[in-house]
This record gives sequence, structure tokens and C-alpha cells, in this order.
Amino acid sequence: MDHKASYRQHLLQRLKTVEGHVRGVQRMVEDDTYCIDLMNQIRAIRHALHKIEGIILENHLNTCVTTAIRSDQPDERERVLRELMQVFEATSHK
Repeated sequence: MDHKASYRQHLLQRLKTVEGHVRGVQRMVEDDTYCIDLMNQIRAIRHALHKIEGIILENHLNTCVTTAIRSDQPDERERVLRELMQVFEATSHK
């Protein structure tokens, strides 16, 4: 299995796990589960999504950004760096 297929499979596996946790929280709400237990499960989901985001960022830096920086096209380098800055600015304003 090549890197891209392995990477995709890894992400899908993690996302399916998160999906299962979300469904579990839905059942907990239906069952009128204690609020703190719900909040703890939601926190775990956020942590799992944060981990997935980190994996995607690492892959992006190692592929797209590296390729753009090595490129002879200054516009491409600027575009990729601008995209990264926009993502980090959006998350820092939340």
C-alpha cells in the first residue's frame, strides 16, 4: 500500500472512531445521561478531532508546503503560505 492510500485509510479509521463516539453521545442524550458524562465524551471527541487535524497538518507540511517551497514559482510559495496563515488566524480567533 502506498503512502497516500495508507494515510487516507488511517484518517478514515480515526474519523469512523469519532463517528462512533458521536453516535454514543446521541444515545447518551436520548437516555438522559448525566451532563458531566456528556461533556466528558464531547471533550474526548474534540481531542480526537484535534489529533486528526494535527495529522492532516503534518501531512500537508510534508507534501504540499514542502513542494511549494522547493518550487521555482514564487506565487505558488506565497499562496501556500497564505493558506496556512489563514487557517491559523481562523483558529486563533475562536
